[in-house]
Amino acid sequence: MVKVGLTGGIGAGKSEVSRLLASYGAVIVDADKIAREVVEPGTPGFAAVVEEFGEDVLAPDGTLDRPKLGGIVFADPGKLKALNSIVHPLVGARSAELEASAGPDAVVVHDVPLLTENGLAPLYDLVVVIDAAPETQLDRLVRLRGMAEDEAKSRMAAQATREQRLAIADLVIDNDGPLEALEPQVRKVWERLHNA
Repeated sequence: MVKVGLTGGIGAGKSEVSRLLASYGAVIVDADKIAREVVEPGTPGFAAVVEEFGEDVLAPDGTLDRPKLGGIVFADPGKLKALNSIVHPLVGARSAELEASAGPDAVVVHDVPLLTENGLAPLYDLVVVIDAAPETQLDRLVRLRGMAEDEAKSRMAAQATREQRLAIADLVIDNDGPLEALEPQVRKVWERLHNA
């Protein structure tokens, strides 16, 4: 088994790279997806978040109002730390379960947005960083995701810098250009991972 940490700043293109790697045969362990699952209503994570932040973070349907919660935690480092202390251990446990269920010859790609920030690089055989200029990230967040520019900048500022991510990279995928330039790079990375 080859354990790969995949990371990049918000808007860098992790989702597209993960999709491509999965299409080649990688087992994807998506930390963001798991982070949503572990705070679904009825879970211990959901109960802990509501206890910490109050019922104001609930949507009318009883689920977490993720944009509202995001607005709270990304504006206050202490509150972000509190949320992370609830969610990260749950995500780690579920990620370990998924990895354990992969075959011995599998390439397991852990899609971890905050890999750099949380010092997780040593957990992986290789770290792949999807790199994009901050201007590209901001453009994608505003134009493609419909975020307000201030919110996008706030989320970007809460993450590691481009230089910090590149410092831990074993392999770098440049995703500053158009989508069609991405696939050949991801294919080369896959060939290296698959033959590792």
